[in-house]
Amino acid sequence: MDRNWNELLQEMRVLQTGVQLIGGFLLTLPFQQRFATLTELQKWWFLVLVVLATMTTGLMLVPVSLHRRLFQHHVKYRLVAAGNTIVKTVVACVALLIAGCAGLIFSVAVGPEAGFAAGGAILVALTALVLLYPLLSWSPRRRKALPNEPSGTAPTSREP
Repeated sequence: MDRNWNELLQEMRVLQTGVQLIGGFLLTLPFQQRFATLTELQKWWFLVLVVLATMTTGLMLVPVSLHRRLFQHHVKYRLVAAGNTIVKTVVACVALLIAGCAGLIFSVAVGPEAGFAAGGAILVALTALVLLYPLLSWSPRRRKALPNEPSGTAPTSREP
């Protein structure tokens, strides 16, 4: 459980950097001269993204808060299970944030229709990459031996 918890924390560190960069990008926009030229829709789109970025950042604090609350209560399994759920939720929020930011950029640069099309296409692609690909690419029942392993002797305790 300690190894699983440490891996979850490492994944959160990677996600945190991306969310901070996107959040920083969003926070600079209102201070740009061109921000005043945004349509009402684009301004609301921007505000939704700011809320999503701040809530995603806040969600990433939950595992730390849980760990502090449950420290030395001998419930590491529950902590890791909750952390796993939170990381999955954060990944979904980051995918929405990426697609939303790209859509907003396309909306400003080309127009709202292009923004919705680009944001939607990116969201579909990210869903395929972060949800479908992991589900379809590996299954304990379908696992083949790694290149350095003899056929049929793939270990069951090691992750792919």
